[in-house]
Amino acid sequence: MEYLVRFVQIHETFRLPELRSLSALAGVEVEVVEYSDDSPYCIIKLQTEDDAKRLIRRSILAAAIYELWGIGPDYASLHEDVKERSSHLWPQYKTGTFSFQIDSFKGKRNQSDKSGIIESFKFVGFTGKITMKNPDEEFVILEEYPHQTTAEPKRVALGRLLGMSTRSVVQTYDLKKRKYISTTSMDSELALVTANMALAGPGKLMYDPFTGTGSFPIACAEFGTTVLGSDIDGRSIRGTPKRNVVSNFVQYGTLHRYLDGFVSDLTNSPLRGCLGGLGGRKGRWLDGIVCDPPYGVREGLKVLGSVKEDLKKEVILPNGVPAHLQAGYIPPKRAYSFEAMLDDILDFGYDMLVDNGRLCMWMPTANDEDTEIAIPSHPAMRLVSVSVQQFNKWARRLLTYERIPEDQIDEAALRSRIRKAEIAGTTASELNAFRRKYFEGFRDQPVEQNPPKRRGFWISPSIWIR
Repeated sequence: MEYLVRFVQIHETFRLPELRSLSALAGVEVEVVEYSDDSPYCIIKLQTEDDAKRLIRRSILAAAIYELWGIGPDYASLHEDVKERSSHLWPQYKTGTFSFQIDSFKGKRNQSDKSGIIESFKFVGFTGKITMKNPDEEFVILEEYPHQTTAEPKRVALGRLLGMSTRSVVQTYDLKKRKYISTTSMDSELALVTANMALAGPGKLMYDPFTGTGSFPIACAEFGTTVLGSDIDGRSIRGTPKRNVVSNFVQYGTLHRYLDGFVSDLTNSPLRGCLGGLGGRKGRWLDGIVCDPPYGVREGLKVLGSVKEDLKKEVILPNGVPAHLQAGYIPPKRAYSFEAMLDDILDFGYDMLVDNGRLCMWMPTANDEDTEIAIPSHPAMRLVSVSVQQFNKWARRLLTYERIPEDQIDEAALRSRIRKAEIAGTTASELNAFRRKYFEGFRDQPVEQNPPKRRGFWISPSIWIR
């Protein structure tokens, strides 16, 4: 049976990957019949009506799903397709209450036109009462116009509404309403989409190694996931006594799903030593990793450690106490390569994710082929999807990886893997290709006059990066 998914016309390259992720989460087999980034309508094949309802329930970028009763370039064609495609279904709904509505994309109808269009479907022969509030069945006529100035749609369809998505939750998690945020907090819509791509759900444990104010753990917790996070800057987690990461979970009633936040960086994570297996084997116990790593534009990337030999060893103070155990201790940090960070994230996913566990990582890139930053790869991490959010001369991608089961990994490729950790250079730009290219030509938009002091880097009137 064919079904029509009504998407929202935003974040187009994220829509189909999210839909496929939800199909994996729900255990629903989906065949995509027709899809275009330029259209809000997608036609798919599913086995059952229940599959359709389960598929749409968690979606953020889709609004609804319909049993497709007909589709065509104009109303005459639509009427014929409805008769051919769905006439065998009409008797089931003949006597129940029902409603007809019109959903126009890039177009508008006056009430008189709407009434005439709805009347044109009287051939279905429904005799039940028309009820606009809570009818037994809702039928929707979907119109797609090529432009807002055109008088007639380029395509029309009729569908029986089966289910609505959970898109309304985006407003619940709107950053404007959140108690504790920073200038680099991921907006609620994309954070929730990322949680879907990571297959967040009850009974799973997910981790954000660059948690900041907790946007991704908060989104994953909304879907029933147990979460934890860490950050090299403990101030972002602690906040103030009344405004901090914990207060965000309290605000949304999901504190029981938040294990904790701690200070760490990915290369010195205590999680690698937790729950280790027998025989010294590493324990793989994370179901998902979700993160938006720092891009290193405003400041160079840092990692715990030092280039000074004396600081690479444990420092003992004159009183005999190790320096790192003293109150107020600030650990030394050294410059860090952007490419090495990406490799370390993939290595961490390989070390910590269960079979088929997902890593969802945001990564900046250029928009031209000459300066585009390559997508990192790993023999044990299969790239599932790449979705792009465009800005001006640069963009950021959401990369979704899946941990390959142990018995399917190419061991030869794993042994010959070449990391990019040892990159020549000492300055922030030498160690970060994106930072260097950003200042060489990405930033051609106007610079804000006398900008307020913020923990971020201005790239547009509403977007800041770290």
